Amino acid sequence: MIKENQKLLNFTLVLIDIIVIGLALLCSVWLRFKTTLFGPIGGHLGFFSYLLFFTFAVMPVYLILYFAFGLYKPRRTYKNIFSEATQLIKVNVLAFILLVSILFIINQPDFSRIMLILLAIIGAFFGIIERFTIRSILRKMRINNRNIKHILIVGDNDLAFNFARKIRENPYLGFAVSGFLGRSSHIGREIEGSSVIGSFSDIDMILDKNRFDRVVLAIPLEYYYKINDLVESCERVGIKAEIIPDYIRYFPAQPSVDMIEDIPIINIRYVPLDDEFNKFLKYFSDYIISIIAIIITSPIMILTAIAIKLSSPGPIIFKQERIGYNSKPFMMYKFRSMKVQDPTEEKSEWTTKDDPRKTKVGNFIRRTSIDELPQFFNVLKGDMSVVGPRPERPYFVDQFKEKVPKYMVKHQVKPGLTGWAQIHGCRGDTSIKKRIEYDIEYVENWHMGLDLAIMIKTALKKNPNAY
Repeated sequence: MIKENQKLLNFTLVLIDIIVIGLALLCSVWLRFKTTLFGPIGGHLGFFSYLLFFTFAVMPVYLILYFAFGLYKPRRTYKNIFSEATQLIKVNVLAFILLVSILFIINQPDFSRIMLILLAIIGAFFGIIERFTIRSILRKMRINNRNIKHILIVGDNDLAFNFARKIRENPYLGFAVSGFLGRSSHIGREIEGSSVIGSFSDIDMILDKNRFDRVVLAIPLEYYYKINDLVESCERVGIKAEIIPDYIRYFPAQPSVDMIEDIPIINIRYVPLDDEFNKFLKYFSDYIISIIAIIITSPIMILTAIAIKLSSPGPIIFKQERIGYNSKPFMMYKFRSMKVQDPTEEKSEWTTKDDPRKTKVGNFIRRTSIDELPQFFNVLKGDMSVVGPRPERPYFVDQFKEKVPKYMVKHQVKPGLTGWAQIHGCRGDTSIKKRIEYDIEYVENWHMGLDLAIMIKTALKKNPNAY
């Protein structure tokens, strides 16, 4: 029944996508040809030509890309819309490139390229709203016990129980544990709202008498010799067996899988910014944001520079070596907020709340974070990102990497002006361990929406540890 529902859902999604892309096209045509927002029109084709192009080029390209990017796969295990939103943005960027290429091949110079740019922007926006609405409706249905998938868990150990607990605690998934298979001595025992309904040897009888949507093998390592028989039993009745590896306890993060020929290799840490498109998206946004920020804050930076020069002797810009992406050192820029000091001292001393080294101007610009503004030039250089883990001095990195577990994981992405740890108050002389926990959470769960949220919270929230 679930498979039939999925087919119906996919068919419905395709129809809705056609309508949404059509609406995006109409909006694009209206904005380009019925308004003066994008300059004079000049020579252009009639609406019928655009309709033909939509039917025989735009729609096939979009639907093929939707399928290619997995936008019709079940996504009930995804917690938020951001992964799907990223895929929709990729589809629209690639669709624009392909459609322009088609126009070049068929030699059609009068077709509006501006309209295609508008289609890509509006199509992505409409698509995200559409998918968010549909996913929200499906989640609500699942929470209300509709569109439920029934799971048989093979295993009666902590691994199996933890999996069942996650299912019970997250009703939006739309899963229900219909029973466990385990040791004979545990038959009848109730766990996480479900019972052990048989032993491992009963699997054929259980599968014949019941209808399950998924069978999950969650057995300890000492029973792995049974996996082959268990998988064959599942395939005999047409159910795909899924395995939760017992060694998952050793994974420090969400794993990902690479393939070398037919051999899977499990990467124990998934970093979204390893993806080239995500990396480009972040680089592009950093570049644009840093240019805009420099233009907007230039009066503040000029006044700050004058105040520093007049208030104390020494340079306006303070350069300090920090450790950045892939553990490579770089020179980070800040407005000088302290008296000129011995370089050996500044390498190994924290800034404290009533630090006597701070100047009067320095005390103000540190509390207001104005001293960090020159780091937008670090972003333009590519040493830093607008959002990311804060970079540290080599002296402290050498100490922390020996004392703080997983400290060096933060260097798998570019350091930032602000970050997930900073908006949670982990700035200045605060817990390094807690800071690293937030940094690793950011590294493993990055998406553009998270960066945007961090930037907004940074602008609105005053940090008491900024000194």
